Amino acid sequence: MSSKQFKHPETKAIHAGRVGDPSFGSLSTPIHQTSTFVFDNVQQGANRFAGEEAGFIYSRLGNPTVMELEQRMASLENTEAAAAFGSGMGAVSATLLANLKKGDHLIASAALYGCSFALINHKFAELGIEATFVDITDIEAVEAAIQDNTQLIFFETPINPNLVCADLAEINRVANKYKLLTVIDNTFMSPLLQQPTDYGMDLIIHSATKYLNGHGDVVAGICCGSAEQIENIKLTTLKDMGAVMSPNDAWLITRGLKTLSVRLERHCDNAEKVAQFLDTHTEVKEVYYPGLKHHPANHLVGTQMKRAGGVIAFEVDGSFDDAVRFMNQLKMCHIAVSLGDAETLIQHPASMTHSPYTEEERAAAGISETLIRISVGLEHVDDIIDDLEQALQVLQLKVA
Repeated sequence: MSSKQFKHPETKAIHAGRVGDPSFGSLSTPIHQTSTFVFDNVQQGANRFAGEEAGFIYSRLGNPTVMELEQRMASLENTEAAAAFGSGMGAVSATLLANLKKGDHLIASAALYGCSFALINHKFAELGIEATFVDITDIEAVEAAIQDNTQLIFFETPINPNLVCADLAEINRVANKYKLLTVIDNTFMSPLLQQPTDYGMDLIIHSATKYLNGHGDVVAGICCGSAEQIENIKLTTLKDMGAVMSPNDAWLITRGLKTLSVRLERHCDNAEKVAQFLDTHTEVKEVYYPGLKHHPANHLVGTQMKRAGGVIAFEVDGSFDDAVRFMNQLKMCHIAVSLGDAETLIQHPASMTHSPYTEEERAAAGISETLIRISVGLEHVDDIIDDLEQALQVLQLKVA
């Protein structure tokens, strides 16, 4: 059955894009762990290099195991094609650089993953590419930032780390009006919780390290888009800069996708209960989770977002030192960056993932010194809450 005939993403995550093994009939995707491929003759090699014959040449240019993952991700994101990368930042940098040149301008959300921010704010400036950072929820600010040389809008939703959510329909309306490319990082949601193509987004990026793989043993990235857009990326910034994904990593992510739907169900169930617990705790100043009624983007849950996801941000009611004391008291929850793993992971953005921001830039992006991000894992939710509760008790004992 063609992947186009699969109606539901849960099925696509298991079956779509399968290359298979015609020689032995392996159910599991074979790992084509090879750097190069043998041609039948010189003419075949020449034809493949000229693009006149389909086939593999060299694994930096394409690999069957990687291709299966790309095809599956394209099916999940309802795009024509996808490109796999050796990291999420490989996907971000290659995608943006394939569509920007010296003298161009882009608009980006004020809050972004720290390395995405550093790439745009520092390296792009050195390359002569201008950027304006805006509150992506303020559509008037987005429109006001557009210049004659603006090429694209780049953003995350929900945003890392403070869970601000953009309205995709509004972003698309502005982008269409000014004929701008839209590039969205969909990592926090995955294709099963949010479908950006339903709202006209052009290119969709994932850190495949996170929910897509789900087991904390891969660093990888994905970009999904039209066949023309993906070919442009593959033939330029992916091929020439070389941030390619290994066949073994592609195999691990493909395996991870098979359980994505059931993992996300538990992640979301647990996160909803953890958010409710934190929201009523006396030592927690504020909780940022779209699933809570008071979150500004709660209306997007059930429409743009199927569920609110497995990541929560919150601020302890205290100081930077109080946030550190709380985190250091945790017993089961691991102090670690990343998200989407089976284990509950907790980190302090201001000193970790978003340290590339200056203090002023963090303030503008809404990232305080007491902000904590938690990726709620697959453990029993009572055990997660118990660990958070015993750590918060340390703050209750602080001397006035």
